[in-house]
Amino acid sequence: MNASPSSRVAAGAPLCSLSHIDKSYGPVKALQDVSLDIGPGQCWGLVGHNGAGKSTLMNVLAGVLACDQGQVAIDGQPLPGYSTRGAYRHGVRCVFQELSLCLNLSVAENLCVFHPALKGFGWRRRATALVTQMLDDIFPGHGIAADRTAGELTITQRQMVEIACAFVVVDAPVRLLILDEPTSSLDAQTAARLTGYIRRRLQDGMSLVFISHMLGEIFDCCSHIAVMRDGKLVLQDLGSNLNRESLVQAMGHADQKQIQRQAEQAATPEDLTPLLEVSLGSDSPVRALQVGRGQVVGLSGLAGQGQTEMLVRLFEQHRARMKVAFVAGDRARDGNFPLWSILHNLSIRTLPALSRHGVVDRAQERELGAQWHERIAIRTPDLTHNILSLSGGNQQKVLFARALASDADLILMDDPMRGVDFGTKVDMYRLIRAEAARGRSFVWYTTENDELEYCDHTYVFYQRQVTLALARHELSEERIIAASFGNNKQAPSTPARPLEGARA
Repeated sequence: MNASPSSRVAAGAPLCSLSHIDKSYGPVKALQDVSLDIGPGQCWGLVGHNGAGKSTLMNVLAGVLACDQGQVAIDGQPLPGYSTRGAYRHGVRCVFQELSLCLNLSVAENLCVFHPALKGFGWRRRATALVTQMLDDIFPGHGIAADRTAGELTITQRQMVEIACAFVVVDAPVRLLILDEPTSSLDAQTAARLTGYIRRRLQDGMSLVFISHMLGEIFDCCSHIAVMRDGKLVLQDLGSNLNRESLVQAMGHADQKQIQRQAEQAATPEDLTPLLEVSLGSDSPVRALQVGRGQVVGLSGLAGQGQTEMLVRLFEQHRARMKVAFVAGDRARDGNFPLWSILHNLSIRTLPALSRHGVVDRAQERELGAQWHERIAIRTPDLTHNILSLSGGNQQKVLFARALASDADLILMDDPMRGVDFGTKVDMYRLIRAEAARGRSFVWYTTENDELEYCDHTYVFYQRQVTLALARHELSEERIIAASFGNNKQAPSTPARPLEGARA
């Protein structure tokens, strides 16, 4: 049910009001009687599990979706027929979880798609100046040229460009910005630059809605917090009145201590059998990257420093002699088959084992789907629905299920928890450790430093070299950050700050 009136935060005249919003997709009730007031200068953190209705609610606020019941009001004025054009005119912008850049256009040209008023003589020069200045303001040292094609950029760079485009002012001010998982593809340092910029804009009176599964970020920059569960708004309050445990309880997830217990159980087998070794060259501070059988190896460092390229190298070099599966981080470009059903996306890696004389046993395929549907709680009533009918986090669960359901001995994971909710992460961590105990090996690139606690060894990347190799008991945030910037000489005796809670 909706939050009680007594739990509403009095904030004077709201900039934007969502009143009694309902939205259904057939029998699925995505939103049920949701009401939320957003005041000037407020930053609302919106949290909840995958499929709770967060992105659907923000799509209504951004004018992308029309609600079945209820209304949107700006400055106290109801807006019938509310659309993306009306939202833009009233200063409402959105950075979507599934990035929406046109990959065949340059960065400057994408800004013109976002802001149609950028046209006429000199538009390219003006667009280049605007997007470059905004990237410089938010992400100093970004290294993104405005004439580069978006499809050439990494997913981290594309996320940075989309955020910058949303903040640019052309013909309408930015009054309310919706950021849906804006840091899901960013490393910790880049995410910190964004949250710092957000705090500065809030002081100027801008309002924001910040959706994130990183509870530390929610408390870091949000003055107000709302929790959604099963399409309903179950809690609204000032951030200062809440803590991590109360949010986890409202979301209906396991306690944070469950993650800590999982980390404590992670240990390197004493009789480790080598699985593979990759030479890193004589000029690299660390000469080789080693993966043992039954081991979870973490790749860390700032985004775009060669971690994904290492995963691709491992896949290409070793798939001929062993069974390898890959969990893509950029699911829209590298993971999903967008015209296929959820079931076919899940089973594609396992089809040879489900086939006899070249014919797929569809009954076995459905049984496999049902098993993983329940095992990792893919939130859908029917696996025959299209993969894009799922929320981003649930699409990521399907990619996980595809790899874990296979016969792969080596599973390569490219920042696989991007957009995955808190409770599912706990389940995924447990699954990874359980599969490692059975002898499977994992190489795991993560932008969340606390996830390195689940890895037996960690390799830190800087400028496409490995600057530091650490066993799990040697991990500290200081050493990882130092090595991420090329300083691999930090003394091990430096007092270690625990990784727990870093972007978690």
